[in-house]
Formats: sequence, structure tokens, C-alpha cells
Amino acid sequence: MEAVVFVGIQASGKSSFYRARFFDTHLRINLDMLKTRHREQLLLRACIEAKQPFVVDNTNPSVEERARYIELARSGGFRVVGYYFRLQPKEALARNNQRTGKARIPEKGILGTYKRLRVPTT
Repeated sequence: MEAVVFVGIQASGKSSFYRARFFDTHLRINLDMLKTRHREQLLLRACIEAKQPFVVDNTNPSVEERARYIELARSGGFRVVGYYFRLQPKEALARNNQRTGKARIPEKGILGTYKRLRVPTT
């Protein structure tokens, strides 16, 4: 049983990496899809109870945001793995400019997440 927690600003390649590496084996938990923390928690708890491997595909910039997933996963007997997507805001903004419609994030959002980002440690 494996829980994967992604960390990185928007447009750093997290969702693309999920599709390439985990799509066939892990359920994706993502606030953009689920829209509310309540729905996210329901799905997260269902994965824990069902022993379903999952990936938390959110920005998770702070230690506290990551800790909520890590603690719950560990309490359910999951091995927790983190992936840090290191990207400078300039690169993320360039990638974001290639997006269209709802996929495009306001520049202010990317820069705000970057300011709150704390590099993960073991």
C-alpha cells in the first residue's frame, strides 16, 4: 500500500507525471477535480479503508498541508512517498502560458504558491 504526495507549484508537471507514472496503479486525489476539502477527505478515507494506493496531486506547499495526508496514510499502514517538482516561477509561468481555458492559472496564484512553498525534507 502506497500513498504518494506531490509537492510543487502549479504548472510544474505534477499531473502529467501522475498520468505517465501512476495512472494505472494509483487513484488520483486532486482538489481541482473534487472542488471541496470535504469531498477530498471522503475519497482519501475511502482509499485508506480500501487499502487503495493513491496520489495526492495538489501543490501542498506547506509542511502542515503535507502532514495531513502523511499522518492519515501512515495511520492506515501505507508507505508514504513524496515527489518534489522543483521549478522556478519563470518556467512555470511559461508552461502555464501554453495552457488554455480553465487549465490556465492566474499568474498571481502561481507566484503566491511559490512564496508559501517550503521544500520538503525527510
